[in-house]
Amino acid sequence: MANFERKDVEIDEDRAAWRGFFQVRELRLRHRLFGGGWGNWLSRELFVRGPAVGLLPYDPVNDTILKVEQFRVGALSRAKSPWLLELVAGIIDTDESPADVARREAKEEAGLTIGKMESIAEYYSSPGGSDEYFYLFCGCADLNEAGGYFGLANEGEDIHAQVISFDDAMTMLDAGQINNAHSLIAMQWLLQHREELRRRWLA
Repeated sequence: MANFERKDVEIDEDRAAWRGFFQVRELRLRHRLFGGGWGNWLSRELFVRGPAVGLLPYDPVNDTILKVEQFRVGALSRAKSPWLLELVAGIIDTDESPADVARREAKEEAGLTIGKMESIAEYYSSPGGSDEYFYLFCGCADLNEAGGYFGLANEGEDIHAQVISFDDAMTMLDAGQINNAHSLIAMQWLLQHREELRRRWLA
């Protein structure tokens, strides 16, 4: 792996190309090459999203998870339906820690109080064109009475929280009914760590 760093990129221009619900920036840049020297100047658009969190609520007693279903504009052109089953998630736009944002979003999107939490991973969601950096968690929750309709109207949210058994969730995963990356990563992680998680959370 090359030992390139931030200093191995030169930015000649960085300007706002679009400002709306999100922001797009247009950059003119060049970077060092694996074979030595500098590459040509490139024009690149950057979709600015910043850091975000995702949380998979898991009930170790009932062996159930909670997913939220909502409309997603990014799925309009490819999916059979642009309503997707996803994780509880949100953008970090305050000075809160990622874990605190995950807990707050669980309350806002599903009415849940989260107990113990496990960090699953941190990663860039789509670094070819976006700066989003994602913090992914699994959180312990009592899902006995969970589910229903949530969301902040002033943010245009219309969310259906649904409790799903672990077995049904894995069947949906195998059938391709879960088709967004954060959910796929979190559910594959739960599949691998479920027994250990239940031992620790139920101790």
